[in-house]
This record gives sequence, C-alpha cells and structure tokens, in this order.
Amino acid sequence: MAALPGTDPFPRSAAPPLKGSDSMAAWFSANWINIVLIAAIVLIAGLIVFRMIRNRKAGKHSCGGNCAACSACRGCCENPAMCGKAKTTR
Repeated sequence: MAALPGTDPFPRSAAPPLKGSDSMAAWFSANWINIVLIAAIVLIAGLIVFRMIRNRKAGKHSCGGNCAACSACRGCCENPAMCGKAKTTR
C-alpha cells in the first residue's frame, strides 16, 4: 500500500521524547503490570520444572509404577522389579 503524496507513511507522536531517567520511569509506570505478570509466570514455570527434576531424581514417577494397570507400558518397563515383569530380549 503506497502512501498518499505529501503524507508521512510513518506518523510520529505529538509528544516529545523523554530524556534520561524520566523515560525509564514513564516506561516502567506504563508497563509495571506486564512485568509483574511475566515474572510470576516465569517463577511458576521454574518451580514446576524444579519439582519435576527433583521428583525424577528421587525416583518418583507420574504413573505410580503400576505397570499392570498402565495401557502405555506394554510389559516393557524400565524397572522390572517395580512392576514385577522381566524384560524380554529378542
């Protein structure tokens, strides 16, 4: 789309740009809620990942280790002692 002759294709705001610390304070006051929400989301995601890693190192699994009741196991557990089935070799 072409701009009309005599018009600016990228209009500028009427307010003059702020200088120094005023611009940072204005930006922060305009965006503080976004900063808080993003920080909260990052913190929650980090805590979830930390807990998953800690549980995995402690040997806890999301399935509970009952391979007899698990449709995804198909009898080939990583830990045969946990589900009572021995791995088969081919």
